[in-house]
Amino acid sequence: MPDAGAAKTLDPLLCFAVYSLERRITRLYHELLAPWGLTYLQYVVLIALGGNRGTPMSVGELGSLLDLDSGTLSPLVKRLDARGLVRRERSARDERVVVVSLTPAGEAVHGELGDVQRCLAERMPPDQAAAVELREQLRQANDFLTGHVGP
Repeated sequence: MPDAGAAKTLDPLLCFAVYSLERRITRLYHELLAPWGLTYLQYVVLIALGGNRGTPMSVGELGSLLDLDSGTLSPLVKRLDARGLVRRERSARDERVVVVSLTPAGEAVHGELGDVQRCLAERMPPDQAAAVELREQLRQANDFLTGHVGP
């Protein structure tokens, strides 16, 4: 059992509050994505590609959008490719660039994933306006920190 003093020293830390929230949300996503055998990062890759309306994205574009380096993103995309959910191809304009798109199977899974956000929202506090406000505050903090933290 942690000492009451230890909890009090963590309580004012914004970083710990964000970290704890992220861990709980990640556990919820793990549970919600289990039927598809997807990790949270695989999920956001499929959502990003599906939201691009059929236009392939380069690995670099995906990395910038998701704030992931190629060391994390490339193996993740490779696993999705092995499962037949995405297709990786060399760009016709520049062979150094790998472009990624959803396969028909990936499009089908993308369509099925629409309920994941609703299911997550049902497990969150019911105040929709507060959730929107929190998301905006987190986005603003992230944008601010982007200018103050290295790559």
